Amino acid sequence: MGDQNVSTESSGSQIRQFTKAVLNDLQAVGKMLELGLFEDDAFRIGAEQEMFLVDSTMSPAPLSLEILEEAGDERLTTEFGLFNIEANLSPSEFSGKCLSRLENEICELVGLVRKSAEKQKGDVVLVGILPTIQLSDLVIENLTPMPRYKELNKILMQLQGEDRVIHIKGLDDLSLQLNDTFMEFCNTSFQVHLQVPISQFMKYYNWAQAIAGPVLASAANSPILLGHRLWFETRIALFKHATDSRSKTLRQRGQPTRVHFGSDWIRTSMMDAFHEDVARFRTLLTRDIEEDSLKQVEEGKIPKLAAWQMHNGTIWRWNRACYGVLNGKPGFRIEARFLPSGPTVIDEMANTAFFLGLMAELPEEYGDVIDKMSFDDAKDNFYSAARFGLKSQFVWLDGRGYRAKRLILDELLPIARQGLESFDIDRSDIDRYLGVITERAEIQRTSSGWMLESLSKMPGNEKLSVRLRKLTYQLKENQKAGEPMHTWPLAQLESSGDWVDNYRTLEHFMSKDLFTVRPEDVIDLAASLMNWKHIRHVPVEDDEGNLVGVVSHRDLIEVLVKSGFKSKDEIVIKEIMKTDLVTVGPGTHTLDALELMRKKNIGCLPIVEKGKLLGMVTAHDFLTVSARLLEERLRDSEERLKGKQASS
Repeated sequence: MGDQNVSTESSGSQIRQFTKAVLNDLQAVGKMLELGLFEDDAFRIGAEQEMFLVDSTMSPAPLSLEILEEAGDERLTTEFGLFNIEANLSPSEFSGKCLSRLENEICELVGLVRKSAEKQKGDVVLVGILPTIQLSDLVIENLTPMPRYKELNKILMQLQGEDRVIHIKGLDDLSLQLNDTFMEFCNTSFQVHLQVPISQFMKYYNWAQAIAGPVLASAANSPILLGHRLWFETRIALFKHATDSRSKTLRQRGQPTRVHFGSDWIRTSMMDAFHEDVARFRTLLTRDIEEDSLKQVEEGKIPKLAAWQMHNGTIWRWNRACYGVLNGKPGFRIEARFLPSGPTVIDEMANTAFFLGLMAELPEEYGDVIDKMSFDDAKDNFYSAARFGLKSQFVWLDGRGYRAKRLILDELLPIARQGLESFDIDRSDIDRYLGVITERAEIQRTSSGWMLESLSKMPGNEKLSVRLRKLTYQLKENQKAGEPMHTWPLAQLESSGDWVDNYRTLEHFMSKDLFTVRPEDVIDLAASLMNWKHIRHVPVEDDEGNLVGVVSHRDLIEVLVKSGFKSKDEIVIKEIMKTDLVTVGPGTHTLDALELMRKKNIGCLPIVEKGKLLGMVTAHDFLTVSARLLEERLRDSEERLKGKQASS
């Protein structure tokens, strides 16, 4: 969540004072290292569980404040969006039954949130990006109304300007112009924390970077964003865009984003990374700082490092070093931020065990990775895993190329097992969690693969929005059942719960894959589109993407009748299109839209926002829904009749 105690109006003087406090904190860290004040004999683990809140239609439900009040547990807190909640898990020594205790605590907190959500007619879904999220959800009304989030959004927008475009290419292409940071609402993660002895921090941090790619490959759970099939772990690309603070000039100069993997190994000291982040990234948030950290250290006190911690909280390395004090002892932990939420708690724990096992063994067996592997290979492995999951190819320590499956099964899982055993982790926990990774790798299926394959096997005549809701419903139900993802059958259209929920508002089932023409196009093009695509209405857009008209099959017939069914050269669309359009917004209730179409005697209804065409519904769409409803009612009636006959 980050520190909520932020200044909402920071003057130049306040920013300068805060920057001095950040530099003072870093001097204090250096002094603490010199004096040996950091804990140097502890291995501890912890985690953060983020989750989505949904309503009965599987759409995001902005209920976090109500649920947090109802739950009343200090381990639960807010996130950037009102339909996200974060759970902070208790730290524990890395030994014995620590992993199963962590699993039990996650189940407890997810269960608590779910129970509270159900009282609000909501539920919980664990997934990196919610498949059903839409642009209409990414609005300021869904921003959590707390100072930190408001200031981050305001300042990032001021820095970015208005020329920022997101472009992610996968099976589909997604291109959007961003005017705010609300795309960050789309992301939820499961963050694994590992505190290590301070004298070995640099070595362990470098290994966290080296293994990030292979660990992520088997954990991917974010393949769909705004209905587009993109990377296997689209969060990695999306988070980078959503919090990009660079101006056009900085982008041209190659300045890294605040979400980044890094540019090199840490080679001399952990301070290298801290210095680089302060040097590259300007202060975003400030607060009143009363303590002089360096002076406190000189007086034998343990500082909070409040200024540096706030600055560090606005730089999102995929592996991030974080400061904390436990039982009066200061230490640094590695936060592995690259893993997605879900798909089940046991799957998250399998990812955790795999990561921690590798972290426990590789530094001991190989020393520092700097001399064993190119940083560019580690970085390339990471982004390859994000794009392709278990279909990735990796370069490993010997410089050879490996398929993800073979590297995980033949090299990494045995090492992870040895690492967990060396810390006396419970043997049954090791078998259970690493067994999940083994099964995933053997069948080469991640949760992202499960989602994409499920979608591809669903009948294509059902609208994408309906398929995504049914996919999300089955994801939620599988999570409740608790079986690991590799055991799941593919999602089916029939496993959707109350299918009527998919049609309550137009955005739930409107057609988005539209074929449009321009006013200057010849009418032959519109006629051809109708013939090829079996449609009866073609929207007309200008060069700026504004909806300016609609051409119907009736308009074309009238032209033919008037011309005596003889071709007339160069009749253009603007001469025959209807311009007195009846349009509605995406949140329009279906019954209201149906009544409007009856009243106006129109066959299609464009869905428009700020003059831009988002989608369209037609009389044929309503006929399809009506036929399905009639079929369902008739079957219910027949079943009730058969039941009465059997009982008589």
